[in-house]
Amino acid sequence: MSKALLIVESPAKAKTIEKYLGKNYKVLASMGHLRDLPKSQFGVDTENNFTPKYINIRGKGDLIKSLKSAAKKVDKIFLATDPDREGEAIAWHLATILDMDMDQKNRVVFNEITKDAIKDAVKNPRKLEIPLIDAQQGRRLLDRIVGYKLSPLLWKKVKWGLSAGRVQSVAVRLICDREAEIEAFVSEEYWTIAAKLSKEVKSMIFDGNVVTYQGKKIEISSESEATDHLKALEKSDAKVKLVEKKERKRSPQPPFTTSTLQQDASRRLGFGARKTMQIAQQLYEGLSVGSRGLTGLITYMRTDSTRIADSAALEAKAWLSEKYGSEYLPAKPPVYSKKKNAQDAHEAIRPSIPSLSPDEVKSFLSNDQFRLYDLIWRRFMASQMQVARYDLVAIVTSAGEYEIRSGASKLTFAGFTAVYEEGKDEKEKKEQVALPEVVVGDKVHIRKIMPEQHFTQPPPRYNEANLIKLMEEKGIGRPSTYAPTIETVIARKYVERVQKQFHPTELGKIVVDLLKEYFPTIVDVGFTAEMETALDGIEEEKSSYQSVLGSFYGPFEKAVSKAEEEIGKIDVNVEPEVTDIPCENCGLMMVIKQGRFGTFLACPNYPACKTTKPIVKETDVHCPLCKDGMLIERRSKRGKKFWGCSKYPECTCVSWDEPTQEKCTVCGFFMTKKMNRIQCGNQDCSTRPPKKSSVAEKGKKTAAKKKVATTKKKE
Repeated sequence: MSKALLIVESPAKAKTIEKYLGKNYKVLASMGHLRDLPKSQFGVDTENNFTPKYINIRGKGDLIKSLKSAAKKVDKIFLATDPDREGEAIAWHLATILDMDMDQKNRVVFNEITKDAIKDAVKNPRKLEIPLIDAQQGRRLLDRIVGYKLSPLLWKKVKWGLSAGRVQSVAVRLICDREAEIEAFVSEEYWTIAAKLSKEVKSMIFDGNVVTYQGKKIEISSESEATDHLKALEKSDAKVKLVEKKERKRSPQPPFTTSTLQQDASRRLGFGARKTMQIAQQLYEGLSVGSRGLTGLITYMRTDSTRIADSAALEAKAWLSEKYGSEYLPAKPPVYSKKKNAQDAHEAIRPSIPSLSPDEVKSFLSNDQFRLYDLIWRRFMASQMQVARYDLVAIVTSAGEYEIRSGASKLTFAGFTAVYEEGKDEKEKKEQVALPEVVVGDKVHIRKIMPEQHFTQPPPRYNEANLIKLMEEKGIGRPSTYAPTIETVIARKYVERVQKQFHPTELGKIVVDLLKEYFPTIVDVGFTAEMETALDGIEEEKSSYQSVLGSFYGPFEKAVSKAEEEIGKIDVNVEPEVTDIPCENCGLMMVIKQGRFGTFLACPNYPACKTTKPIVKETDVHCPLCKDGMLIERRSKRGKKFWGCSKYPECTCVSWDEPTQEKCTVCGFFMTKKMNRIQCGNQDCSTRPPKKSSVAEKGKKTAAKKKVATTKKKE
């Protein structure tokens, strides 16, 4: 008979923790929520103080029976679900199902899955925190009220199968508002003037930009103006007016929060928010790391705090001191400012064992797991290091009525950049070159003057990284909601992702316009942020979830009734775009339709004619195998993009990475572009690194060898 039962949320976590606790503990997984509001009913009694109706989730019956059975065989039950509101609510539902005493200390919380953290948490259990549970309930019930009241309205008035949500509707509005800005934008012409300068006629050339004219910032709006300035500059004598030298310090960024991890993983690794969280979950729950066995590699990944444990700071300090020396460490461990509305319930995202470098675990992780761990580890280590120092030099050259500014920077002390180099913008990259030694009054030769035409650009569309950043800044949603919100608005066809940028669909615009007219608070950024603050206040015991819901529900219910009466049926059948490609069966010109995996060509005579074709995007890359075909962009059955020969099926040349016109100097195959890496598209080319087998593949090979050996032994 086991002494104690400890219940977590996932089997992977259960396996890791059971290794640390030993034979006196049985560790089982709840597989997430076991109880929830019913899908087929509203499930909220608005007349009775917003009492929820919880039921056991369909399909979880056998699991609940097994947990109840295991609970009867032990002396003590610990609830070790995730250390956040959602985890606290799951623990409360478990306690209800298992008929546990709510006044007993049976809640176990840990921020990292390490032996010391687990054992310490089990030794120090606490009671369930009702304010945390109520905060989750308030959020869940509010989302149910909005979703179950608005969604049927959209089905009736717009289109069957639509949905509206408290956070998703605001996210779609942000994307629609940005699209409106882009459509309303009027581009304006402007010119800049760059110059090539030197101290002597044959000495080093350095760059400069004309910044002022007659003591004011230069503004040039036409080619004729640029030509006039060019002529005046060519006649001017130039000399050094000012030399500025100063030191600049760059401080490291704090350790990752959920939001900043998703943003950086998107920018640096090309990961979507969902993928980032899935891999982070794997790193947190534990992976097999050589002789260490199952090891949790990072702390809990749903957090908006930048705080770290003192023990982690000390371990990082020891490792960095040995690796880089004490000069790379600040006099005092850095403390990063807390963001407004941050919950600070647990630490920032960091390696659970800071001394475990990425190189030590690389051979045990998949490529994606390694890349994310490497990113988290380096960001954390950099956050504990000294500032980077640069010498900045600026030279201002006067040329008649003009001033030309040149700048350069030189890294004098790497500091944190020795571990984690942040991205530089174009201006910084240009300022890495050296400047000549000059003093005020030195003559300067203007070697070349280069006017350049530009046009003002509209604001960019949001990609995943900057949409998450905006949502965080505006207080829309919480760390755990960013990824599912983005997934939902794409799944509902309110938004399309085109080349990593979000474009609103016509359907998305129609729904947002309707909500703006009849439910302005639902899509109001300020109101949504205030509601998030009110929900946070439940956890801090400033209010009850009943009072928060009560203040919202009355006006909302009236708005729903008004919309029911006033909104007529809205036609969302947008005319499809007609192409010049004839249908091979009936001859009608095919139209562009939207499908599950993007756009495709379809006959407008559907359903009488069901002819469809993929939209072919040609490249300028010749097929290296058959020499006759061109590579064209295609989609797999699962919607994944690839490039294949236009002569298929006669030629089977294919590439999962985007081909370029550049050819490999070794084998003559086309080069491919993947992320920021250019490599030969020929898998067998000697320039390609040998393919590394994943841990799973190695396991399969080992199992296959054992099976062969066993068969031979039997024979």
